[in-house]
Amino acid sequence: MEDFAQAVGLSRPTVSKYFQDASSIRPKLRERIEEGLRETGFRPNLFAVNLNRRQTKIVGLIFPNSLDPFYAGLRRQIEDRAAREGYLTFVFSSDGKPEMEEDALETLSQLNAAGVILSPVGGDAAHRARVKATARSLPIVFIDSPFDDEEAFVGTNNGQSMALMTDYLSRFGEGPSYFDMPHVNANGAARREAYAQTMRRRGLEPRFVAVEPSTSWEFERYAFEQTQRLLKGEGFPTRSLLCGNDRIAFGVMAALNQAGRRIGLGPDCEFRVAGHDNQPLSEYIWPPLTTVQQNTGEMGRLALDLLLQRLDPARDRQGEPEAGRHLLVDGDLVLRASA
Repeated sequence: MEDFAQAVGLSRPTVSKYFQDASSIRPKLRERIEEGLRETGFRPNLFAVNLNRRQTKIVGLIFPNSLDPFYAGLRRQIEDRAAREGYLTFVFSSDGKPEMEEDALETLSQLNAAGVILSPVGGDAAHRARVKATARSLPIVFIDSPFDDEEAFVGTNNGQSMALMTDYLSRFGEGPSYFDMPHVNANGAARREAYAQTMRRRGLEPRFVAVEPSTSWEFERYAFEQTQRLLKGEGFPTRSLLCGNDRIAFGVMAALNQAGRRIGLGPDCEFRVAGHDNQPLSEYIWPPLTTVQQNTGEMGRLALDLLLQRLDPARDRQGEPEAGRHLLVDGDLVLRASA
């Protein structure tokens, strides 16, 4: 940057100021720098620039499964918004493992990241204590699954969304039984409880599919194998199945279809199947899946707003959420042929 400044006949601080905020320097100087950029092809090393700052413009994103379309959607929303705010995003996958989550946080601390948006995997008390300690020095906003009652969090309102689906399935046919997801984060328990409360409110007995407990992130495989086992044995409590998420529903439907058991609303159909999340493939499997749409755009926006407030207390907060809050975003019912 010093060589470039000499080439265009300006001071290094002036050139540096341009790269931090081009609108902060006079138009004539800006034109001079931009002409020099076109002639020389110079570009600053943004990574080095960030490491040289007291507070970098790096935001870390840590998700438990980089292949899950839900987290891919969140990543896209946050990255786009962060870029408009002038931040670089570094994305890590914890692969559902507490030790990899800790490694990612340690790497971001060493990179002097400004802050982190993290979807936590849970872990034991010692792991949670270490994450909590990191959050005291490295601003963290938790997303999708809450960490505790104190740390800032943005997620889907599982109480509202699961009640919405349970109500629908109960009004139009037999009350559903619940096909649980593996116990990988707090969402599973929250959705299960919301289902049970809604069934009781409607005067119905909650029924749970007898699945074996698991902590695997291979949801489709898990649901497929559990459904195969149940079809060969005790079967299902009801013919209406509410799955903990769409990926569970994909596995259930694949096993039912393979066994020749018809899914849908017709008189010749044996099962109704519904999910939660509205994954991209939900519309294109057969039959298309009835589900709940999670608003990833709003979740990503709110999470980044909470983080930016902590990074810049002087930031104009008009229309932004209050820092430190737990913010829940409602879901929308999406009706398709499966239920």
